[in-house]
Amino acid sequence: MPVSPSDLALAHALADAAGGVIRRYFRADYGLETKADESPVTRADREAEAAMRRLILAEAPRDGIVGEEEGTTVGTSGRQWVLDPIDGTRAFIAGRPIFGTLIALVEDGFPILGVIDQPILKERWVGVAGRDTELNGKPARTRRCRDLADALLATTSPALFADDELHAFEHLDVKVRSTVLGGDCYNYACLASGHLDVVVESGLKLHDFAALVPVVEGAGGVMCDWNGDPLHAGSAGDVIAAGDAARVEDILEALSCRGAGNH
Repeated sequence: MPVSPSDLALAHALADAAGGVIRRYFRADYGLETKADESPVTRADREAEAAMRRLILAEAPRDGIVGEEEGTTVGTSGRQWVLDPIDGTRAFIAGRPIFGTLIALVEDGFPILGVIDQPILKERWVGVAGRDTELNGKPARTRRCRDLADALLATTSPALFADDELHAFEHLDVKVRSTVLGGDCYNYACLASGHLDVVVESGLKLHDFAALVPVVEGAGGVMCDWNGDPLHAGSAGDVIAAGDAARVEDILEALSCRGAGNH
């Protein structure tokens, strides 16, 4: 089933609802807690997801929901809304507006609609399968990258890689012009708008990457795993985003040294 105008309207409404919550808590008393996996969570995370869930239950009750904070609600339509209310909670609690709300619509395991919303800067990237990505209603495009030596690479933190993954990342790092750390989902938004060339990460969950795929690919980029395969609900969570499809093989080659089980 293609993305309908009502799907798109709901995605915007979800971003509006989450943003309204997040802005109230930004640089304010956000109520920090630590989850079982040692990651931070705030009232803004929980209340923003709850607000989005209420809208989905009201507007698309047959659709399933996968959320970072409240888990999975099984639906009957074969479609799921995948929600990450604040991707980049550490940036949020530090008062840095480089986090984002991620909203995806997934059908048969594959993302068909994605939103990256930065509610403080009021920047919203919207990607729909088969259509051009837009930033605040205007086209967003990746940029060409003639050689890895010219590339600007980003990752949230090398500390998030396992040892073999870090070894592989370091092989890529030495081949690019420069590397930027931090940014979470905002890196992929910047790539979609032509400010970065490559983003590489691992250990992501579906709520971390589902929304990114339509945004990056609709802007002319490519997203895949470290084997070069398309990302879907069953993907392991090792992620590559390339603004220029011509550089994907170069990136895969640089990462192929990972551990004994080379790709």
